[in-house]
Amino acid sequence: MFHVKHEASLPALDVRQAETLDRYEALLRARAVPAGMISSDDASRLRERHLDDSLRAAAAVTAGDREAYDLGSGAGLPGVVVAIARPHLHVTLVERRRTRAAFLELVVDELHLPNASVFPGGLDQLATPVDVVFARALASITRSWALAEPLLGPGGRLVYFAGAGFDPRTELPEGVDAIVLHAALAPSGPLVIMARQ
Repeated sequence: MFHVKHEASLPALDVRQAETLDRYEALLRARAVPAGMISSDDASRLRERHLDDSLRAAAAVTAGDREAYDLGSGAGLPGVVVAIARPHLHVTLVERRRTRAAFLELVVDELHLPNASVFPGGLDQLATPVDVVFARALASITRSWALAEPLLGPGGRLVYFAGAGFDPRTELPEGVDAIVLHAALAPSGPLVIMARQ
């Protein structure tokens, strides 16, 4: 079963959060783009293509959420952005590739993010259930749900970044309830927030 909604505008950031997001953008531009973690074609549009897109996931975080995993975090999208926007939520950036995990450690240190940490290992090594799992550019929706579902605590949700052509009538995994949030940002596909039925 699914419900379709339209996203409101991006979550508001205070001055300190906005400054931290600017510093993160500078780190991405200086380190992640040259290292191939983000396409050089996206360098001129980092803000809208990656940061604003990732910021949409912060709207799926509730006041009661405490722990989250960002699976296959890569350069920290969306996990670092969510950690900046939602300081009450601890986000574990899960990344098994060593160079990317090292970059994430640098980001967490440079941005002074006490609510973010890096897990440099595989998903099969995660043991603690969480409230929210984020999956952006990880795998298909069915595969992402299969990876995330065992990691969710009671009432936990997967926040999945779907492509522009996503069709919930045919692509949603079996046994989930979902909210499909159509993007306020024109080129972005919907966010699909899934939970067990």
